[in-house]
Amino acid sequence: MPLSLLPHRAVVELTGEDRTSFLQGLVSNDVTQAAPGRAIWAALLTPQGKWLADFFIFAGADSLLLDVAADQAAMLVQRLSRFRLRSRVALAVREDLALLAGWGGAAMPQGVPAAPDPRRPEAGWRALLPAAAPPPPGEAGDYALHRLALGLPDGAPDLEAEKSTLLEAGFDELSGVSWSKGCYMGQELTARTKYRGLLKRRLVPVAVEGPLPAPGTPILRDGAEAGEMRSGHPAGLGLALLRLPFTAGEALACGEALLRPRPPEWMRLPETAPQATTQAPQGGTVS
Repeated sequence: MPLSLLPHRAVVELTGEDRTSFLQGLVSNDVTQAAPGRAIWAALLTPQGKWLADFFIFAGADSLLLDVAADQAAMLVQRLSRFRLRSRVALAVREDLALLAGWGGAAMPQGVPAAPDPRRPEAGWRALLPAAAPPPPGEAGDYALHRLALGLPDGAPDLEAEKSTLLEAGFDELSGVSWSKGCYMGQELTARTKYRGLLKRRLVPVAVEGPLPAPGTPILRDGAEAGEMRSGHPAGLGLALLRLPFTAGEALACGEALLRPRPPEWMRLPETAPQATTQAPQGGTVS
């Protein structure tokens, strides 16, 4: 029943009566669905639909609490503040709060903002605790290894600011995008990519055989570029951004290592190249 403090995460708080409507027009998911015991996962995009930050949104009694990468917290406050205009909302980094994750049957804390991880049931839960409080008793877990085994991105280096798109990082399958909430910043590119089938790359879990490559290391297939390494773990797991199509289990060169794609069962991929290029007879159809 593993537990893991997440020191690489921080909390941004939004207060004020317009906090929900303010955030609703800016992020990829439906903010109104956040409630006590229910968090949502969302992203802030550029107007061109490229990733800037992603975060979990918890609903407090009179606030919204964003669980975000610590090195993006100040940037997120600054970016969101640009859009306040006349909205009655205030933003601040809550340095008195810390993040805790649990999975594998670990009991979720009571009396604090806590909710199941909305991406996958097996991901476990996340909770916001007083930073000065001692960690709860429990088995120490390796959160990085846990989330890599599930194929879950964790901000940079898995995603690149102003370059990555949500669908290549699995936000559709992992409940990070609402297709019915209405307009938000960057919606047009996100919707066009989905409905026109324009996706060319995917962030995919890989088994690493050999020395762990650094993020950004090119990945080669028969000498031709096939993608690049993103985050990894010394236990031999990582995430890689791969060009489509690819074959599960194929050997790809990356630095001094070999990578083997391990797409999880939740990942929806287009047909492989042989299937996609099958030609129907003249005037007929492919069965």
